[in-house]
Amino acid sequence: MKNKILTIAYILALGTASSCGDSFLEKQPIGVAGQSTLSNKAGVNALLIGAYSLLDGVGAGYDVYSAGSNWIYGSVTSDDAYKGSDVGDQPPIISIERYVSQPDIIGFNHKWVTVYDGVSRSNDVLIKMATATDMTDADKKQVSAEARFLRGWYHFEAKKMWNMVPYIDETVTDFRVPNDKDIWPMIEADFQYAADNLSASKNAKGRVSSWTAKAVLAKVHMFQKDHTAAKPLLDDVINNGPFKLMDCFEDNFKITTENNVESVLDVQHSVGDGGAGQNGDRGDNYNYPYGGGPGGCCGFFQPSQNLVNAFKTDANGLPLLDTFNDEDVKSDQGLASTDPFTPYTGTLDPRLDWTVGRRGIPFLNWGTHPGRAWIRDQNFSGPYTNLKNLYYKGENSAETVARSNANNYRAVRFPDVLLFRAEIAVEEGDLAMALNIVNSIRRRAAGCVVTTADGKPAANYLVKEYASFPNKDFARKAVRFERRLELAMEGHRFFDLVRWGVAAEVLNKYLEKEKLKRTFLNGAVFEAGKDEYYPIPQTQIDIMGADILKQNPL
Repeated sequence: MKNKILTIAYILALGTASSCGDSFLEKQPIGVAGQSTLSNKAGVNALLIGAYSLLDGVGAGYDVYSAGSNWIYGSVTSDDAYKGSDVGDQPPIISIERYVSQPDIIGFNHKWVTVYDGVSRSNDVLIKMATATDMTDADKKQVSAEARFLRGWYHFEAKKMWNMVPYIDETVTDFRVPNDKDIWPMIEADFQYAADNLSASKNAKGRVSSWTAKAVLAKVHMFQKDHTAAKPLLDDVINNGPFKLMDCFEDNFKITTENNVESVLDVQHSVGDGGAGQNGDRGDNYNYPYGGGPGGCCGFFQPSQNLVNAFKTDANGLPLLDTFNDEDVKSDQGLASTDPFTPYTGTLDPRLDWTVGRRGIPFLNWGTHPGRAWIRDQNFSGPYTNLKNLYYKGENSAETVARSNANNYRAVRFPDVLLFRAEIAVEEGDLAMALNIVNSIRRRAAGCVVTTADGKPAANYLVKEYASFPNKDFARKAVRFERRLELAMEGHRFFDLVRWGVAAEVLNKYLEKEKLKRTFLNGAVFEAGKDEYYPIPQTQIDIMGADILKQNPL
């Protein structure tokens, strides 16, 4: 957490933090720099690039446990996904998945160090900018707004993980800062400053705009259930901002269509940039099918049966809000890839097959998913593979770099914003607005489906719009369900359940049935009032002192 002036490794990272295409992050290393080298416009911009580069969570030698996608902390700990792979591979994730509170789990410290390194890098920008003599007032206004956005983002990540955490700004010199204050006001102030001072358009791919800041500030308010503050921001972004839904759902998960009009905040990834794969989504480099397809390893981050069941639809093309998990979508569990298998013939939301890899369905352009041949241990973690944010064959410009992926992580998409507004509409009793928003997303979902080689739909897809929301309870359930379907496997689900106050209810119900399929979940229980937040890393308490950093309930 020390707000250090740059190490050699950090300086080199500034140049290798790049992205596919003509993103501003495509910069060459500037080498080892002294104070005078950095106290100018070029040096400050290099520091700013370094602050942006940690959005992917890859830094300080850490990657998987600190991934910017939050695949472990936002999805595996929810009802969306399992750790995957086999029981002996990265067992600390199993403990996290089972809600076993152990402050010495290495992943918690990796995440802590990474987000506070992001805070430190953001503060370094502000410190060096203050002494730069070749920057105009306009330059400083833009740079300070970007740096404060990033500082707010990294603190927001810490807040979601641990709740009571220290807030560090550029004026702090004694870094033994206690976690005895709620830092929401400071996070809000950073994003408000960014919203007020950033340019309305991005001057390069990957940078943030005032619209990005407004959207994320609204998200911060939604996490506090402050609808009064969130509503005007959301209305402004939706009605006046540059964002809209792409025509096809899958265009949000392709390299060729990244940084598009639906991307509120894309975390930039790249390959073939001289970075030895470090910029190619290293935080998710375990999350490929095992034994075939893109990556060829390591079988982590497997979708749950519960998630797959959520994509079933009824005869009217609508979700089964209350009964979706009563019966399972047919899978090839227990079958060899050489055994005959016919996929589920019931009606499904087509977003399933853009989100989950399953037997008998085309897997992007890598051929038909063969089932067990791409699963490391089907008995341990089921028959499905991760699909979102992988890449098409031939699309990734350096597929020979082991498990390096140029596909951006869409940290905030426009549907995220829309569905926040729908939540507010429900609570205000404006069911017509909530209905229109949900239907706009469902309408887009129906537009593009996975097809076989002969151009036919790969499954029995049927998704339709709601005719009405008969009451507030139904509307609330429909909005939340739609959010799950639209944002599945994107690292948001656990945090949504916590902010809604339903984590214990939903996850214990999930565990009741899922433990019958996945024996490693036997005995797992989500304890309300404890498991909403992760343990503060014991390493940090040891460094800072137990009188400074107070542990969360264990």
